[in-house]
Amino acid sequence: MTSVATPLEERVASAYRELSPQERRAADALLDHLGDLGTYRATELATLAGVSKATMSRLFRKLGYDDFEGLRAHLRARRGRGLPIAVEPPPGLRERLEQEIKNLQKAYTLLDEGVLDDIAAALAMAGDVVVVGRRGSLGPATQLRRNLVQVRGRVHLAPAPGQSLADDLVGLGPQDVVVVVSIRRHAFRVAEMVESLLADGVRVLLLADSSLRHLSGVVTWWIECPITTRGAFDSMVAPVSVVAALSDRVHELLDGAGSRVDAIDARYALLREIDEG
Repeated sequence: MTSVATPLEERVASAYRELSPQERRAADALLDHLGDLGTYRATELATLAGVSKATMSRLFRKLGYDDFEGLRAHLRARRGRGLPIAVEPPPGLRERLEQEIKNLQKAYTLLDEGVLDDIAAALAMAGDVVVVGRRGSLGPATQLRRNLVQVRGRVHLAPAPGQSLADDLVGLGPQDVVVVVSIRRHAFRVAEMVESLLADGVRVLLLADSSLRHLSGVVTWWIECPITTRGAFDSMVAPVSVVAALSDRVHELLDGAGSRVDAIDARYALLREIDEG
């Protein structure tokens, strides 16, 4: 029996031998347009496949959907889990800008000034700061680590190359802070990782989208970053902006930040790592 969560391609593979030649043509058309299937109408798909609308309707039922709207609902559910699937036509530039502004407004409305100050103070004074970012979360996590290491030492990105995550998280304690950046689709066992750190007394900041909101009452600090777009890919504008805001607060708190920046800049010049042209 086909599960509600079964991907379309698996449904087609399972039913393919039992399909008529026309239905197979229709199924092939669905697979050929898998990435943007939800942007079409049923009649358009039938035309693309060169079959009748009735044939396409029969195929939907054989694949376990009541109709094309059932298939679209299935695609929307998968998009809601973070899969890059276009359920609607991609937004124009103005519409995309408006959505990004909404995401930023929501992120900063949810973020309390006092909480931001508490987090910044903890990051400034911690013994070690470990920033965890896996899969699509690696970008903002790397940016946070890059910013913080400019103004203080002992800032690490985990997992380090060639290491497992456990290698980098053992031995931390109450004097340390772990920042977990996790944007859907999340790496495996985020909750277990957080709980293990808290059990060791480690303070944990979770910077994530709303799909991890159930952990907001568990971690030491929670920052929610909206990632909504109408396209196939989630927006990372809010997470990156919040990373910049948090980094600025840490910079402001550290009296020795300027001298460290100068020392790093001098080393850049010595090693000729930066193009000053």
